[in-house]
Amino acid sequence: MQHKYLASIAVIVGCMGMQMPAQAADPTPINISYQPVNYWALPFYIATQKGWWKDVGLAPTFSTFPAGPPQIAAAQAKSWDVGGTGSVPAVLGAARFGIVTIGLTNDESKTNALLMRGDKYAAVKANPQLLKGQRLLVTTNSTADYASRACLKKLGLGVNDMQVVNLGQAQIITAFTSKNGDYAGVWAPNTYTLEEKDQAKVLCSGADAGAVVPGALIARADYAKKHPGRVAKFLAVYLRAWTWAKAHPKQAHSMTKAFYAQGGVDVSDFGINQEFALRPVFASAEQIQMMDRSKGPSKVDGWFSNIGAFLLQVGTIQSNPDPKTYIDDSYMKRLAGDKKLSAYANTADVK
Repeated sequence: MQHKYLASIAVIVGCMGMQMPAQAADPTPINISYQPVNYWALPFYIATQKGWWKDVGLAPTFSTFPAGPPQIAAAQAKSWDVGGTGSVPAVLGAARFGIVTIGLTNDESKTNALLMRGDKYAAVKANPQLLKGQRLLVTTNSTADYASRACLKKLGLGVNDMQVVNLGQAQIITAFTSKNGDYAGVWAPNTYTLEEKDQAKVLCSGADAGAVVPGALIARADYAKKHPGRVAKFLAVYLRAWTWAKAHPKQAHSMTKAFYAQGGVDVSDFGINQEFALRPVFASAEQIQMMDRSKGPSKVDGWFSNIGAFLLQVGTIQSNPDPKTYIDDSYMKRLAGDKKLSAYANTADVK
């Protein structure tokens, strides 16, 4: 009986070890930037709802932006410290404002895609040359643009073979649903909206075309250099939210719907299921491995270098920055090297 009692105590102590120790009464302010109604921003919502920031001694405020470019530009005024964004603005931020990429939010290659009307799908699939001269509704200089160009190349076409119409994602949805466009380059959850409401079909995704589209965790370089411990804590809370979401899918799906509704977007159960099914996320150990340069450029270096080449091609940047100058794995390694912080990031227990 005594052995059972001692074993129970050991389990309790072990579980307690997964929690961060009590923090000081006055947590440290940190300003987090993101774009609402994005799957990769879900951890910010989960962590806030769960009260996890205070566990690591942080008191976040949030700055939200409708798109990547204004988010990146706001870094000049130091209006935010860390955050999440797409890979296109991450590279743009590196080229123009010294923004560093400190990790990955997710792999969204399958959810940046070229969609088309279902009634034309069979014919175009059999003969992609039918796309020539057609209008392509797409948000230029975006991940959807990057994926669409890669798709056209895979299909034996160039972007100049279609009439590119630059529209915001909301405008694309409106135009497509009102029959003012047959082909669209979009990202999730807009992909699901067109599939459900207009019976659109995915002609090709970034993943189909070999165009990896990573999402980026970012920081202002000056802030990260001055406060590496805070950046590591930010990463720990972010990754903890993904760990929890994987272990508690029903609750996570419910929270995702609430998060999207908060941003004014109603996503169906089908859409929520697709978000979790199509967008891999990565723990700290996986991220460190993907950023490893011990044998040359890392996987992540290659992905972002390709994004930079795209931005150079379309004239958004004057030169493609070397990934080694802005992709920094030291903060993820700092997290992994702190036993308590690492345990906190990788536990899925519910408070």
